[in-house]
Amino acid sequence: MEWSLTHLWLILALLLGLAELTSGALLMLALGLAAALTALAAVLGASFEWQLVTMGVMSGLLVPAAIWWIRPRFSPKGVAYGTTGTGVERGKLYQTRLRDFDEATGIKVNGDFYRLKFEDGSSPALPEGTPVVFEKFDGTTAIVHLAHPNKEQ
Repeated sequence: MEWSLTHLWLILALLLGLAELTSGALLMLALGLAAALTALAAVLGASFEWQLVTMGVMSGLLVPAAIWWIRPRFSPKGVAYGTTGTGVERGKLYQTRLRDFDEATGIKVNGDFYRLKFEDGSSPALPEGTPVVFEKFDGTTAIVHLAHPNKEQ
C-alpha cells in the first residue's frame, strides 16, 4: 500500500476524533470533521495548497458552529457554563451542606461544593440546611452571610 496525503488527512481526522473523547468541548470533533473533508478534497485531486485552504476554511466554519450552535444543544438544561465566580450568584440564597468525609460546612454552587466563611474571616460550623446568602468568592471559598428570616432574598 502506498501512503498518500488522503491517508494522512484521514489519520489526522481519526486522531482528532479520538482526542475529542478527552475534552467534550466539540472543538476536536469539528477539527476532525474538517480534516475528513480535506481528505475528500485530496481524493478529488486537489493540490496540497488547496487541501490546506480546504482545511482552513472548513475549520473556520465548523469550529464556531460546533461551539456556538451544536454544543449548547448537548449541554444539560439550566447549566450556564463559565458563570461560576463571575458574580451571577451574588445575593442568591443557599442552604448549607456538610461534606461527607470531613464534615466541612459549605454550599453547592452549580453542582460544586465550596467551603464557606463569613466576611469577618470566621468559618463557623453551621448546621446543615442553614440559609445563607452568597456574597463573593475568595479563591475557592464562598463568602456568605446569614439570611435574615424576615426578609426574602
